[in-house]
Amino acid sequence: MKSWFTPRTLLVIAGIAVLVFLVWRFSNIVAYLLIASVLSLIGRPLVHLLGRIRIGKWQIPVTLRAMVTLIVIWVAIFSFFRLFIPLVASEAQELSKVDTNKIFQQLEGPIERVEIWYSELNLGEDNQESLRQLLQNRLREVLSINVITDLVGSVASILGNIAWAIFAISFITFFVLREERLLLGYVITLLPKEKESAFRHAITSIIHLLRRYFVGIALQMTGIMTLVTLGMTIVGVGFRHGLVIGLMAAVLNIIPYLGPWIGAALGILLGAASHLDLDFTTQLLPLMGYMFIVFVITQLTDNMVFQPFIFGTSVYAHPIEIFIVIMMAGSLAGIVGMILAIPTYTVIRVFAKEFFNNFRVVQKLTEKI
Repeated sequence: MKSWFTPRTLLVIAGIAVLVFLVWRFSNIVAYLLIASVLSLIGRPLVHLLGRIRIGKWQIPVTLRAMVTLIVIWVAIFSFFRLFIPLVASEAQELSKVDTNKIFQQLEGPIERVEIWYSELNLGEDNQESLRQLLQNRLREVLSINVITDLVGSVASILGNIAWAIFAISFITFFVLREERLLLGYVITLLPKEKESAFRHAITSIIHLLRRYFVGIALQMTGIMTLVTLGMTIVGVGFRHGLVIGLMAAVLNIIPYLGPWIGAALGILLGAASHLDLDFTTQLLPLMGYMFIVFVITQLTDNMVFQPFIFGTSVYAHPIEIFIVIMMAGSLAGIVGMILAIPTYTVIRVFAKEFFNNFRVVQKLTEKI
């Protein structure tokens, strides 16, 4: 029987171990490379489009095309933040001024009934804080502007120096846009020559699938934000509040399965907190019901239209596969794992098809690629 513990196998295992260590040790640099790769995937079609522009025999140089594309990408990103950050900051300021006592004055009757029901079950302990106090403390924490500030601070600390991160990502993205096979050329030097053709074909397939996936995600977020914003405006929340709620729902929707419900709960809370002047029974409660209906309609549209388009036609994977992969990734790496599950699974499937297609299970999982 052939032994797997050959010098070549041990060398490959050692190489993988070293690679994993380097990725962990230089995680910031790896993050910059990944972000630059995604931006180049999104911007590549514009580079190709600009390359078709000709004036006589003159064609736009590739360096100029890459620079223009990079500028367009950053203008789009900064315009997005320039538009929405003031809205979110304004909403956070208003929510931090909300009188939580006023909220619980509105909810006095329902809370008392729940407390009576809870005490009748004898589930509580002596001297345990009341349901009113518990909810009031938690609501004050949610509505506190410190929550927003801490979140922004956490993101900033992960990225480190923001100015340096922007420069590094821009520098890498520019050269990847200018030289389409730049990163591929370095990786290929690590492979045996007989594997080079298969590897190039795999990379081409991955680029095609991931570009479709990220474009699909962008369209999905835009669609969800539009539906929620329009719905909130129609039911009476107001366009400005609806836009913030729609943006929040679109961003949280990136988290598979759990994200839409978290976004709906927070959206209804924000919408209700901004309309505390309404009578709870006759006006505020119906408004919350209408908001819930908006989120249900949005989620159904996402499930029946957006997600089949993204997962079915972009990465060619069955919904059952997607569900299992996301659950496994979530158990291993939490929310971050759930977000990265589909792109990672796409890469693994493509490489499996190129190098392990003799296995029947691989043939089944990759038959649509």
